[in-house]
Amino acid sequence: MKKLVLAAALAGAASTAYAGNLAEPIVEAPVIVEEATGSSAGILLPLLLLVIVAAAVASD
Repeated sequence: MKKLVLAAALAGAASTAYAGNLAEPIVEAPVIVEEATGSSAGILLPLLLLVIVAAAVASD
């Protein structure tokens, strides 16, 4: 009788030890945020346009 109880306990413990499923895990892509370096990054294009316009006006 003891062997039957021990076998039942081991079978119960072995069956409940399984955790997880067979589905593939969902992996989300990391979010990459690119920031401009330097404090003058936002003013570079307007200054370049200003230089081009000033050169066009000066050449007339």
